Amino acid sequence: MHYDRAVARRIAVSGTSGLIGRHLVDYLRKRGDTVVSLVRRAVHTDDEVCWIPTSKLEPLQALEGLDAIIHLGGAPIAKHRWTLARKRVLRDSRTASTHHLATACCNLQTPPRVFVQASAIGYYGDQGDALLKESSSHGSGFLANLTHAWEDAGTPFDAIGRRCALRLGMVLATDGGALPSMLPIFKLGLGGRLGRGTQWMSWISIDDVIKIIDRAIDDVQLHGPINVVAPNPVRNAIFTQALGAALKRPCFLPVPRLALRMALGELADALMLSSQRVTPHRLLEVGYSFDHPKIDVAMKAILPP
Repeated sequence: MHYDRAVARRIAVSGTSGLIGRHLVDYLRKRGDTVVSLVRRAVHTDDEVCWIPTSKLEPLQALEGLDAIIHLGGAPIAKHRWTLARKRVLRDSRTASTHHLATACCNLQTPPRVFVQASAIGYYGDQGDALLKESSSHGSGFLANLTHAWEDAGTPFDAIGRRCALRLGMVLATDGGALPSMLPIFKLGLGGRLGRGTQWMSWISIDDVIKIIDRAIDDVQLHGPINVVAPNPVRNAIFTQALGAALKRPCFLPVPRLALRMALGELADALMLSSQRVTPHRLLEVGYSFDHPKIDVAMKAILPP
């Protein structure tokens, strides 16, 4: 074991209004850590620091002597259709903010020892039935190119400390992410597979995401890209069946591929119809034990009875 959970830490977190950020800040504070929130508005409390993610960051006194920076910022990927303007927002909100924050760390007298940045399994693109681990090649298309650039933006920090890029799969939670938008339809018994339902889905519970971030802060074995997914990816048809079973509702009405593409455009192919069979190779190597390794167990744990 190469990490110590007993020591209180001082950690800066961006993206604290998002799903993962909200859960992470709550978890860290209950653990006894001091959390500095990087916010894009006027500060309201002493533990907040205002920053503009797309502008150059000057060295900030509040970042001196941190144990870690957790960078979760980025415009929501699935909130709007991917117009050219929206693609620029998605790219700038990730690459510029990551680059400026990593560069600012390099100019500190006492920089944080680890920089943990969000990424996504979109890095791999659509690779069918291939089993993907961190060393697999990145794919093609907007999302794969975006994620590749996002990870590269953090490279300035590599000169001064350890950096982890968390390639997140579909995060399962009832208070954010994709699941809440699915629940009303499935509760009515109108849910079903997307397209043919044969595409692989790599998912993870919010509880495991938070514990993996906590582990990444202190475990020196973890560095570089890390697939943050459960060890048992499933095909979309199995995923939707597990959701229906947890809700005790039938699940037999498929959503045609054409309807998804007409409604969502390029986003549908990249996020809903692409196949990504990803394994958490690095996490398994360091002995991480998942709270929710299987989709049926995860659904029942996450959804209220």
